[in-house]
Amino acid sequence: MGEFGLIARITAALRPVDSTVVGPGDDAAVIACPDGRVVASTDLLLENRHFRRDWSTANDVGHKAAARNFADIVAMGAQPTSLLVGLAAPGELELTWIDGLVAGFAEESAEVGAAVVGGDVSAADLIVLSVTALGDLQGREPVRLSGARPGDIVAVTGRLGWAAAGYAVLSRGFRSPVQVVNAHRRPEPPYAEGVRAAELGATAMTDVSDGLVADLGNIAAASGVRIDLRKDALAPSPKLRDVSSALNADPLAWVLGGGDDYALVATFPNAVRLPSAWQVIGMVNEGSGVRVDGLRWGEGGHEHFR
Repeated sequence: MGEFGLIARITAALRPVDSTVVGPGDDAAVIACPDGRVVASTDLLLENRHFRRDWSTANDVGHKAAARNFADIVAMGAQPTSLLVGLAAPGELELTWIDGLVAGFAEESAEVGAAVVGGDVSAADLIVLSVTALGDLQGREPVRLSGARPGDIVAVTGRLGWAAAGYAVLSRGFRSPVQVVNAHRRPEPPYAEGVRAAELGATAMTDVSDGLVADLGNIAAASGVRIDLRKDALAPSPKLRDVSSALNADPLAWVLGGGDDYALVATFPNAVRLPSAWQVIGMVNEGSGVRVDGLRWGEGGHEHFR
């Protein structure tokens, strides 16, 4: 189809939302932002590092690429509004794969009332996605990493360890249990809880992309505090225990060190009454770092270049 034919095919499948003033087709998009501040996050996904075509469909990849970025937006307490997508791909890539990818982006965007508003395409030896998400604070202050204070409670919403378990299953050459495998292919961030946490007065928040201990370590470092987690509050689900038994693995390592679930973890003033979607898993104290039942957790989360 060539570059411009491909762009026309992609943009024809996209639909604007109310915040889209100018969408795909112009030199740049224009997004309405009543708050006057824009929350922005960007992410790279590389074929065979962040996804594999023999493990995930194109639709899965689109969903996951959008979810990774939207999770960053809601972790700031903001409402996602739009995505910009850069795509580099081999010239022989089937158009049906592109169609599935675009559908995945559009479907995940619809989950949060956002839209794909623009991007770019290029030729490359492998598929590379560069995704930028934008969001609106709607008058709220951003929930940053640096606001946790001694005496706060630590709570989490969403699944922990499921994507890591799914990755372990796929790495062993299996494709079931499907529920666990799909957690790796297509994460389900608890989007609505980001705004709710901000409204409840969350003092710090982040999405669990690199592992619970690692991501809470970022909050601890930015806030100058120690975070103490309770192992009994982080008991792996029966499904994870079944999978770990079959693979001779430690399910708690998935819960504490596994990433890609995009759960939300936040700190709140002790007096806050949390809704049922949130589970208290620890406390913020004086000191530094993260402890699990008083001990350092030896297995860190994901970190590039190490």
